Amino acid sequence: MTDQEGKPLLFLDVDGPLIPFGRTPVSASDPLFAPERHDENPIAARIDPALGPLLIALPCELIWATTWAHEANRSISPVLGMPTLAVTDWPDEQDDHIDEWFRLHWKTRALVERAGGRPFIWIDDEIGDSDQKWVSEQHPGRALLYRVDPRVGLRPNDLDTVSEWLMSTAT
Repeated sequence: MTDQEGKPLLFLDVDGPLIPFGRTPVSASDPLFAPERHDENPIAARIDPALGPLLIALPCELIWATTWAHEANRSISPVLGMPTLAVTDWPDEQDDHIDEWFRLHWKTRALVERAGGRPFIWIDDEIGDSDQKWVSEQHPGRALLYRVDPRVGLRPNDLDTVSEWLMSTAT
Protein backbone atom coordinates (compact mmCIF):
# COMPACT_ATOMS: atom_id res chain seq x y z
CA MET A 1 0.00 0.00 0.00
CA THR A 2 1.37 3.45 -0.92
CA ASP A 3 1.17 6.49 1.34
CA GLN A 4 -1.71 7.82 -0.75
CA GLU A 5 -3.91 4.70 -0.66
CA GLY A 6 -5.17 5.26 2.89
CA LYS A 7 -5.89 8.96 2.45
CA PRO A 8 -9.21 10.48 1.44
CA LEU A 9 -9.45 11.55 -2.20
CA LEU A 10 -9.97 15.11 -3.38
CA PHE A 11 -11.43 15.39 -6.88
CA LEU A 12 -10.65 18.86 -8.23
CA ASP A 13 -12.34 20.58 -11.16
CA VAL A 14 -10.58 23.39 -13.06
CA ASP A 15 -13.13 25.63 -14.83
CA GLY A 16 -15.03 27.55 -12.16
CA PRO A 17 -13.09 26.49 -9.05
CA LEU A 18 -9.52 27.24 -10.21
CA ILE A 19 -10.30 29.40 -13.21
CA PRO A 20 -13.18 31.59 -12.07
CA PHE A 21 -15.41 32.98 -14.77
CA GLY A 22 -15.77 36.39 -13.13
CA ARG A 23 -12.19 37.03 -12.07
CA THR A 24 -9.58 38.43 -14.37
CA PRO A 25 -6.41 40.33 -13.44
CA VAL A 26 -7.11 44.04 -13.38
CA SER A 27 -3.56 45.35 -13.76
CA ALA A 28 0.09 44.37 -13.72
CA SER A 29 0.10 44.94 -9.95
CA ASP A 30 -2.74 42.45 -9.42
CA PRO A 31 -1.35 39.31 -7.72
CA LEU A 32 -3.11 37.20 -10.34
CA PHE A 33 -1.34 39.00 -13.19
CA ALA A 34 1.70 37.09 -14.39
CA PRO A 35 1.72 37.04 -18.21
CA GLU A 36 5.11 35.33 -18.41
CA ARG A 37 3.54 32.19 -16.92
CA HIS A 38 0.54 32.18 -19.23
CA ASP A 39 1.90 32.37 -22.74
CA GLU A 40 0.28 29.08 -23.76
CA ASN A 41 -3.06 29.57 -22.04
CA PRO A 42 -4.04 33.15 -21.17
CA ILE A 43 -7.05 32.11 -19.07
CA ALA A 44 -4.59 30.56 -16.63
CA ALA A 45 -3.95 34.17 -15.53
CA ARG A 46 -7.18 33.84 -13.51
CA ILE A 47 -5.67 31.13 -11.29
CA ASP A 48 -4.68 32.16 -7.78
CA PRO A 49 -1.19 30.63 -7.37
CA ALA A 50 -1.53 30.84 -3.56
CA LEU A 51 -3.99 27.93 -3.75
CA GLY A 52 -1.28 25.47 -4.81
CA PRO A 53 0.59 25.22 -1.49
CA LEU A 54 -2.71 25.09 0.38
CA LEU A 55 -3.97 22.21 -1.78
CA ILE A 56 -0.68 20.32 -1.49
CA ALA A 57 -0.75 20.65 2.31
CA LEU A 58 -4.15 18.94 2.60
CA PRO A 59 -3.98 15.39 4.01
CA CYS A 60 -5.55 13.77 0.95
CA GLU A 61 -4.78 12.44 -2.50
CA LEU A 62 -5.41 15.14 -5.10
CA ILE A 63 -6.93 13.99 -8.41
CA TRP A 64 -7.95 16.10 -11.38
CA ALA A 65 -11.67 15.74 -12.10
CA THR A 66 -11.92 17.92 -15.16
CA THR A 67 -12.37 17.75 -18.89
CA TRP A 68 -8.90 19.28 -19.06
CA ALA A 69 -7.68 15.73 -18.32
CA HIS A 70 -3.86 15.49 -18.62
CA GLU A 71 -3.68 19.07 -19.91
CA ALA A 72 -4.34 20.13 -16.29
CA ASN A 73 -0.93 18.74 -15.36
CA ARG A 74 0.73 20.61 -18.23
CA SER A 75 -1.05 23.96 -17.86
CA ILE A 76 -2.53 24.23 -14.36
CA SER A 77 -0.14 22.35 -12.05
CA PRO A 78 2.87 24.55 -12.92
CA VAL A 79 0.93 27.75 -12.19
CA LEU A 80 -0.03 26.34 -8.79
CA GLY A 81 3.42 24.86 -8.12
CA MET A 82 1.86 21.43 -7.77
CA PRO A 83 3.27 18.07 -8.83
CA THR A 84 1.71 15.94 -11.54
CA LEU A 85 -1.62 14.63 -10.25
CA ALA A 86 -3.63 11.57 -11.13
CA VAL A 87 -6.34 12.30 -13.69
CA THR A 88 -9.88 10.97 -13.64
CA ASP A 89 -10.61 8.94 -16.74
CA TRP A 90 -14.18 9.57 -17.80
CA PRO A 91 -16.12 6.66 -19.27
CA ASP A 92 -16.40 6.67 -23.05
CA GLU A 93 -20.09 5.99 -22.75
CA GLN A 94 -22.44 6.70 -19.91
CA ASP A 95 -26.05 5.86 -19.40
CA ASP A 96 -27.24 9.45 -19.67
CA HIS A 97 -30.81 8.30 -18.99
CA ILE A 98 -29.84 7.44 -15.41
CA ASP A 99 -28.15 10.82 -14.96
CA GLU A 100 -31.16 12.62 -16.41
CA TRP A 101 -33.59 10.59 -14.31
CA PHE A 102 -31.74 11.39 -11.09
CA ARG A 103 -30.73 14.89 -12.29
CA LEU A 104 -27.09 14.03 -11.71
CA HIS A 105 -24.07 15.88 -12.95
CA TRP A 106 -22.36 13.75 -15.59
CA LYS A 107 -19.28 13.33 -13.31
CA THR A 108 -21.11 12.08 -10.21
CA ARG A 109 -21.35 8.36 -10.85
CA ALA A 110 -17.80 8.15 -12.24
CA LEU A 111 -16.34 9.85 -9.17
CA VAL A 112 -18.23 7.61 -6.76
CA GLU A 113 -16.97 4.61 -8.70
CA ARG A 114 -13.39 5.93 -8.68
CA ALA A 115 -13.59 6.54 -4.91
CA GLY A 116 -14.37 2.86 -4.40
CA GLY A 117 -15.80 3.41 -0.93
CA ARG A 118 -12.96 5.67 0.25
CA PRO A 119 -13.82 9.05 1.79
CA PHE A 120 -13.72 11.78 -0.83
CA ILE A 121 -14.20 15.45 -1.49
CA TRP A 122 -15.38 16.74 -4.83
CA ILE A 123 -14.76 20.44 -5.53
CA ASP A 124 -16.74 21.69 -8.51
CA ASP A 125 -18.97 24.60 -9.51
CA GLU A 126 -21.75 22.42 -10.96
CA ILE A 127 -22.66 20.22 -8.00
CA GLY A 128 -26.38 20.19 -7.23
CA ASP A 129 -28.72 18.90 -4.55
CA SER A 130 -29.44 15.76 -6.59
CA ASP A 131 -25.73 14.93 -6.63
CA GLN A 132 -25.54 15.40 -2.85
CA LYS A 133 -28.53 13.13 -2.28
CA TRP A 134 -27.39 10.44 -4.72
CA VAL A 135 -23.87 10.28 -3.27
CA SER A 136 -25.20 10.06 0.29
CA GLU A 137 -27.36 7.10 -0.77
CA GLN A 138 -24.90 5.31 -3.07
CA HIS A 139 -21.46 5.88 -1.54
CA PRO A 140 -20.64 3.82 1.57
CA GLY A 141 -17.87 6.17 2.76
CA ARG A 142 -17.95 9.77 3.85
CA ALA A 143 -18.15 12.37 1.12
CA LEU A 144 -18.06 16.15 0.94
CA LEU A 145 -19.39 17.65 -2.26
CA TYR A 146 -18.17 21.23 -2.13
CA ARG A 147 -19.75 23.64 -4.58
CA VAL A 148 -17.72 26.71 -5.50
CA ASP A 149 -19.20 29.90 -6.92
CA PRO A 150 -17.77 29.97 -10.47
CA ARG A 151 -17.72 33.77 -10.50
CA VAL A 152 -15.30 33.83 -7.55
CA GLY A 153 -13.57 30.46 -7.66
CA LEU A 154 -11.94 28.51 -4.89
CA ARG A 155 -10.62 30.73 -2.11
CA PRO A 156 -8.25 29.98 0.79
CA ASN A 157 -11.14 30.06 3.30
CA ASP A 158 -12.85 27.30 1.26
CA LEU A 159 -9.80 25.15 1.89
CA ASP A 160 -10.15 25.81 5.63
CA THR A 161 -13.56 24.12 5.41
CA VAL A 162 -12.10 21.25 3.37
CA SER A 163 -9.25 20.84 5.87
CA GLU A 164 -11.68 20.71 8.80
CA TRP A 165 -13.69 18.00 7.03
CA LEU A 166 -10.52 16.00 6.35
CA MET A 167 -9.50 16.27 10.00
CA SER A 168 -12.92 15.07 11.11
CA THR A 169 -12.61 12.13 8.71
CA ALA A 170 -9.27 11.09 10.21
CA THR A 171 -10.79 10.70 13.68
